Amino acid sequence: MWWMMGEAGGHYCSKKTDDICGGVCSQETGKFFSFSRLCCALRGVDMKTYIFLLVIVPTCVLAGYIHGQKISYFLRPLWESPPKPFHDIPHYYHENASMETLCKLHGWGVREYPRRVYDAVLFSNELDILAVRWRELYPYITQFVLLESNSTFTGLPKPLVFAAHRDEFKFIEPRLTYGTLGGRFVKGQNPFYEEAYQRVALDQLLRIAGITDDDLLLMSDVDEIPSRHTINLLRWCDEIPRILHLRLKNYLYSFEFLVDSKSWRASVHRYEAGKTRYAHYRQSDEILADAGWHCSFCFRRISEFIFKMKAYSHNDRVRFSHFLNPKRVQRVICKGADLFDMLPEEYTFKDIIGKMGPIPHSFSAVHLPSYLLENADKYRFLLPGNCIRESE
Repeated sequence: MWWMMGEAGGHYCSKKTDDICGGVCSQETGKFFSFSRLCCALRGVDMKTYIFLLVIVPTCVLAGYIHGQKISYFLRPLWESPPKPFHDIPHYYHENASMETLCKLHGWGVREYPRRVYDAVLFSNELDILAVRWRELYPYITQFVLLESNSTFTGLPKPLVFAAHRDEFKFIEPRLTYGTLGGRFVKGQNPFYEEAYQRVALDQLLRIAGITDDDLLLMSDVDEIPSRHTINLLRWCDEIPRILHLRLKNYLYSFEFLVDSKSWRASVHRYEAGKTRYAHYRQSDEILADAGWHCSFCFRRISEFIFKMKAYSHNDRVRFSHFLNPKRVQRVICKGADLFDMLPEEYTFKDIIGKMGPIPHSFSAVHLPSYLLENADKYRFLLPGNCIRESE
């Protein structure tokens, strides 16, 4: 074996190495190319290691990039404990039962006259579901309070959709307090800051609407719809909890896809001036069972789905641009799959595995908002068996 000094000095290679490396070191000139170090370092590496480095490792990196969020959600039980369970209050109702009987069954007294009720919402673009909500609640709401911004939670400019369609809600006008809010359009800001900013503004609008102590305040998103008999029960019964969450049936895309009965963010408050703040998080341990419906992403048009995917607080879930492809969105809706290709947000492996895959189709339209069934032709897209959406 012979050795040759490279012109750069301090680097050597052998005849054997030169043969293996395919002439990296020149016998005539002794020139040492920059990648000879790597070549020499790989001397003696077998084929399995080459496959691991060149195939397996890049594949794992790519899989992590594409499915990292899924992996994180699947492993959630290892790093996050489930929240404290609610205290579920059984819900009793029959249309022929007296209010005195119903209040007594819940362990409450009955009032001589009902409380006033205020329904307050932040509005984005959910015109159809807003109509269903307000028609359902209309008999028992004292004042409807709606705040609309020209900015989404993610800082995107948006038109004042309700203002442009206000004539469609003339039936509500005598009981409507409507306000608008200019967006701050802060680039790169966490969407939840903008959402909190709008909810604080809603507190101010409620005071303008005339809410007073011991009035009932319904806090929920537009698509979280309490049943009218639930609101009637709470306005007539005495000694109800000061803050009571409502457990709603959880639907996705329409009333064809029943996810579960675990929606809990909607709540009813006995208003206290200077203390009650409009919020959309857990504020109590008490929850009333089977109190209504939560129909998430229940839109008429594909364009509305795409707008919300980009506009709401969890827009970071749009990890790839093809998620917004209209044809893909339509396929996902009819399949009952997840628009963001995510795993279920659960806290045990049993629940995660149990909910993996598309949501089973339901063919029941029993116990839905009455206005929806009375106007089935107009709102057929919300009923079972009608998954195709309008393109525009």
